[in-house]
Amino acid sequence: MSQRDYYEILGVARNASETDIKKAYRKLAMKYHPDRNAGDKSAEEKFKEAQQAYDILTNPQKRAAYDQFGHAGVDPSAGAGAGPWGAAGPGGFSDIFSDVFGDIFGGGRRGGSRARRGADLRYGLSLTLEQAVRGTTTQIRVPALEICEVCNGSGARAGTSPSTCPTCGGHGQVRMQQGFFSIQQTCPSCRGTGKMIADACRECHGEGRVKRTKTLSVKVPAGVDEGDQIRLAGEGEAGEQGGPAGDLYVEIRIKPHPIFKREGDDLYCEMPVSFVTAALGGELEIPTLGGRATLKIPPETQTEKLFRLRGKGVKGVRSGHTGDLYCRVTVETPVNLTERQKQLLSEFDRLTREGGARHNPREQSWLDRLKGFFGSSA
Repeated sequence: MSQRDYYEILGVARNASETDIKKAYRKLAMKYHPDRNAGDKSAEEKFKEAQQAYDILTNPQKRAAYDQFGHAGVDPSAGAGAGPWGAAGPGGFSDIFSDVFGDIFGGGRRGGSRARRGADLRYGLSLTLEQAVRGTTTQIRVPALEICEVCNGSGARAGTSPSTCPTCGGHGQVRMQQGFFSIQQTCPSCRGTGKMIADACRECHGEGRVKRTKTLSVKVPAGVDEGDQIRLAGEGEAGEQGGPAGDLYVEIRIKPHPIFKREGDDLYCEMPVSFVTAALGGELEIPTLGGRATLKIPPETQTEKLFRLRGKGVKGVRSGHTGDLYCRVTVETPVNLTERQKQLLSEFDRLTREGGARHNPREQSWLDRLKGFFGSSA
């Protein structure tokens, strides 16, 4: 075994992480591997040194012994390693190399079937504005893959059990050697499960999961808005090979409201008023989500005027802030007039026009702009 300092061989600090050690070894292995340096004894020795250093420094127990006692702590006679390839053992370079490069090719030497987490699910929950603002509890029905109760998820007929895959030996992966690369691939026989089912369960047909519709209770907090999500942990699809279930995400959708429109924590509504009320002023009773409220309309109110009622909006689930209610006035033109009403309106119009711009300032301003426009175009 080389007596050079292992950290020096790999060119890393004594507090280097295992990831840094693997990166350093990978560079040296690529540079000095015998397949790339045929007949070069110096390169072969450097490759062996790097491999010994990698073997010691990636083993927590050996590294601790080396840091405390030096080479004496990892002497071959003490069981640290043997043979020209050190503790790499009979598998030699291919095992270590597959461990270092496994992340590139989809798996390392520690093969084996792995439990897979179930898929997450999404469910669109439609609520009225009132339900979203005040909160509610509702029942939903969700179709999902669940563990087969007949075979308890094994996929095998009751009374039998899956057998170890003969192709991969239960690892779920097979190894292919390409030059000095050892590549792991998913076993084509068992599709990565490591198991073979000779007699499949009749309920799930060997899948270990069946599709069922389950009923869940969803508690919707007050103040949720369009697009908000509620996560129900473990209520998604069942996992494979004993893996954990996925989650269910309930996405909130708000139905259109006949009166209000929500923007953040604020509410908006349009309020038609007669031109008499807009001209003379008055009081209007308007709805809010908390009941009724009275809004004072000042005299000479123009259409599109926006009134604000503080604290009459929504208390947001995230902000904790209560928004406001905004009422936009639209002055309504009377329809289905009688002859007498038409006469009165004509008289009213004549009287207001005698006052000129004093009664209709916006109309007079518009007429003045029109005169200026046509005058400049002449």
